[in-house]
Amino acid sequence: MELDVYDQELLTLLGPSGCGKTTILRSIGGFHKIDSGIMTLDGVAIQDLPPEKRPTGMVFQSYNLWPHMTVYENMAFGLKLRKTPKKDIDRMIKKMLEMVKMSGVEKKYPSQLSGGQQQRVAIARALVLKPSLLLLDEPFSALDAKIRQQMREELKRIQIEAGLTIIFVTHDQEEALAISDRIAVMNQGCIEQLDTPDQVYDHPSSRFVAGFIGEMNFVQEGSKELAIRPEDILIEHGQGAVVQNVMPLGHYTQLLIENEKQQTIKAYIPKGGSADYQIGDRVAYKFNRVQEFPVQN
Repeated sequence: MELDVYDQELLTLLGPSGCGKTTILRSIGGFHKIDSGIMTLDGVAIQDLPPEKRPTGMVFQSYNLWPHMTVYENMAFGLKLRKTPKKDIDRMIKKMLEMVKMSGVEKKYPSQLSGGQQQRVAIARALVLKPSLLLLDEPFSALDAKIRQQMREELKRIQIEAGLTIIFVTHDQEEALAISDRIAVMNQGCIEQLDTPDQVYDHPSSRFVAGFIGEMNFVQEGSKELAIRPEDILIEHGQGAVVQNVMPLGHYTQLLIENEKQQTIKAYIPKGGSADYQIGDRVAYKFNRVQEFPVQN
C-alpha cells in the first residue's frame, strides 16, 4: 500500500471495524512496529523511531488525559520533557487553549470537564508540541450527536487556522464527508478509493464503496446491478410500484416502495411533498442518475 498525505490537508481513513485504519494510524505514530516498508515525514524516514522521537501528535478516542493532573499539567508534560522554559510553556498553553476555545481551564482537572471539553484539551495538548502531523483516532465517537457535530466544525476551523496536516480515522461516513479534504475508503486492509468527498459520494469506484458510503439502492437488471442514490429517484403517482412505508426525517421524507419485481427501493422526497403519498399508493418512479456494477456472485 502506498499513501501520500499532502501538506495542510485533512485526510480521513474511513471503513468498517477491522479494516485496518487504526492499525495504519498507530503504525505512523510509532505504537505498532511495521514488518516492512518506509514511512517518511518531512523528508525523513521515521519507521524506526520511537513515538516520542516522531514529529507526530496523537489524540485517542478515550482522550488519555491524566486524571491526577490539571489541564495545565497535562499540557505542560511533554514541553517539560523537552526542557522548554516555563515562560514559553505558559505562553504556548495559553495560545493553544485559546485556539480550542478553552481559555481559563488551566487549573481544572479532567473530571471537572465534559466529554467535549476533555477532547478539546486532548487536541490542545497534542498541538502544543507543534507536530508536523496530527493523528486522530475516532476522537469524537464517545460524544453525543450534537456535540460531535460541533467538534467537527471546530476541528476544521482549527486545522485551517493552524495550517495543520491531519490523518483522521473514523467509521462515521457523515463525519468523513463533512470535514475531509480527501477520503481513503478502506476494506480488508486495502484502500478501495482515495478521492475527494464529492467524488467518493457521486462516483464510487467499486461496489463496496457504493454500498458503504451513504444510502444506496441496488437494483438488478440482467447481468448488471444498478446503483441509485435515494435522492436521485423521481416519484409521482402512477403505475410500477407500491408505497410500503412513509417516514418523515426532518427536512425530507423517506419513501420505501416495492416494484413489480418485489424489489424494495428507498427514495427521498422534499418535506412538503410527503402528504401526497400514503402507504398502499401506487406510484411510478424514474432514476435520474445511475451507476452500473457487475452482478456479484
